[in-house]
Amino acid sequence: MTATLFGVGVGPGAPDLLTLRAVTVLRAAAVLAAPRAADGGESLALRIAREAVGAVPGQETLPLTFPMTRDAGLRRAAREEAIAAVGARLAAGSSVAFVTEGDPLLYSTFLDLLVAAPRLAARIEVVPGVSSLTAVAAAAKVPLADGDDRVAVLPAARALPDLARLVSDFETLLLLKAGRHLPELRARLAEHGLAGRAWVVADASRPGERVARLADAEAGTSGYFTTVLVRTRPEGGE
Repeated sequence: MTATLFGVGVGPGAPDLLTLRAVTVLRAAAVLAAPRAADGGESLALRIAREAVGAVPGQETLPLTFPMTRDAGLRRAAREEAIAAVGARLAAGSSVAFVTEGDPLLYSTFLDLLVAAPRLAARIEVVPGVSSLTAVAAAAKVPLADGDDRVAVLPAARALPDLARLVSDFETLLLLKAGRHLPELRARLAEHGLAGRAWVVADASRPGERVARLADAEAGTSGYFTTVLVRTRPEGGE
């Protein structure tokens, strides 16, 4: 039987947000592959999985390094090393569960393996996870979309140059990795009268979760896992 590569979304952080399907796959896989940013570093996705499922007897843990760098050569080398490591397990007949924060198909390291699927010659299955987008909206208690609303999702750095068009064309903006851009976002959104209709959410669903209006956000809300949610129209069409 052909081994299976599972891309498993473990959610935004709270272990009880894993789906039942994710738990089943994580308990059954022979290999648990976990991305990390540096050799010897912690894998947040692995920590979430362990908190939800615990250690599975006989299961191999395979840490895979995906460095956070702009050096394309280093990223490519790390990707090839990860593909080779996963491919070796699949070729030996072992199914591999690759865990990823949030959802495997949304800004995920699993995508590096998905594009290599033809080379891996394995069956691929994706287990959706609760994404940071819905976790952020839940924390802020702000709707993502209603009726025929349009939603834009993009990194904050990519949004800033085109912010005027975005606030005009979309009812909801989700600006990811926004921590270091908060001062500029606050100023730019204030120009459009939207500073009071924007929320900053840091570490959604995690123990240190913090939610604030962008106009009132303090330095403590910044960080890598910080998202700005903007509703550009009053609720109810007022």
